[in-house]
Amino acid sequence: MRLEHLQAFLSVAATGSFQKAAQECNVTQSTISRQIQTLEAELGTSLFHRTSQAKLTIAGDCLLPQARKISQAWAQAVQEIDTLMAGKQPELCVAAIQSVCAYFLPPILQQFCQVYPEVQLRVTALGSDRSLKVLRDGLVDVAIVMENPLLTTGPEMVVDVLYEEPIQVLMAAEHPLSRCSAVPWAELVHRPQVMFKDGYGMQRLVKEQFQRYGVEPKTVLELNTLEAFRGIVRQGQLIALLPQSALIDSQQDETLAIRPTEDPPLVRRVLLVTTQDRVDIPPIQRFCALVRGANQRIISAVA
Repeated sequence: MRLEHLQAFLSVAATGSFQKAAQECNVTQSTISRQIQTLEAELGTSLFHRTSQAKLTIAGDCLLPQARKISQAWAQAVQEIDTLMAGKQPELCVAAIQSVCAYFLPPILQQFCQVYPEVQLRVTALGSDRSLKVLRDGLVDVAIVMENPLLTTGPEMVVDVLYEEPIQVLMAAEHPLSRCSAVPWAELVHRPQVMFKDGYGMQRLVKEQFQRYGVEPKTVLELNTLEAFRGIVRQGQLIALLPQSALIDSQQDETLAIRPTEDPPLVRRVLLVTTQDRVDIPPIQRFCALVRGANQRIISAVA
């Protein structure tokens, strides 16, 4: 069954005439007749009494309300898709890692709201793995995350590398490692530390680095907010390995110290990720362009 067969049926039922239905549908009468015959063949019964006026049979009466529902549902679906592709979607949902939400996104969000004031923008701070999962599940439109080849590869994924940044050591100002200009990995692997919870890309990145030295990190606490990291580390005993952008607020805190690691440096890569079915939707397209543009300005300023 094709939609035009149902439309032909509805037109004949409304006009009571194959000829008038053909004029209404802007096709020949033979086309209307053929479409009705095809529909009747599929259903195994006649839908009209062929007299001077086309009258519905009992089967036709049974089909009529269902055909109307199908036609109305299709018209509504077409309208909603037209609205979506015209850039009039009701909301745009973004999932991003905390440091991106705190320092990178705010000016971009303001620009987007000026361009699309009618679109409700929803931003959620999540770990990278969780952000990618909800993107794959269709719960968000865009994710800004740490690279994870297991979750960012696939023909449906559209991935842009935004930037790379070093991982640094956060500690209390009086911590013994604060005397180092760059902290050796041989020291870090033996120090108790606080780490992001499971599902956060930073936990995976740090664990992989420690595994290269044949050890497991001595994790004492797992947290999921930057404020909590600062509060715990400030107590004096624990260290944390965090990306440079997550340490902006800590740089002016005299109770804390930030040190780079010795070579080889540990670096995280931050990605902008969406899916193929979303890239041509105007608000999503515009949001991604704003993210890329802001990133290029940051890279140019640093260079």
